Amino acid sequence: VLTFQTDIISAQSSNFQGGAPQVTEGPDDARYIRILFPAGVRSSWHSHTWGQLLMIEEGIGLHQIRGRAIEEFQPGEPFWTPSGVEHWHGAHPDVDALQLTIYEGTVNWLEPTTDEQYAGVRYRPMSRSSN
Repeated sequence: VLTFQTDIISAQSSNFQGGAPQVTEGPDDARYIRILFPAGVRSSWHSHTWGQLLMIEEGIGLHQIRGRAIEEFQPGEPFWTPSGVEHWHGAHPDVDALQLTIYEGTVNWLEPTTDEQYAGVRYRPMSRSSN
């Protein structure tokens, strides 16, 4: 059973650089949340006990698994992060991102994503491009 958060929330909290979402927790473990990340806003490093599915609805999103390059994704493109994998996600430096996130279980919040990490090597995977 999913808990549906239908309102768009703005990223405005200590677990996000530049802001953090206010999420109403439901009685079930599964979450379905839409978050608006203003340009340049990203989450802290974190992992999920049951993994996380992300999809950008509008704008350009960024996602990084620890130790890998930053991946860019655009509307309609899903990104799956397996259970226990440390990662961060957010908006492109110049473009807002409206993100759909679906996860179950708990979030293990870690340290903030630094400006240096956020400015790291970025690429758009060929499998995601239309060319």
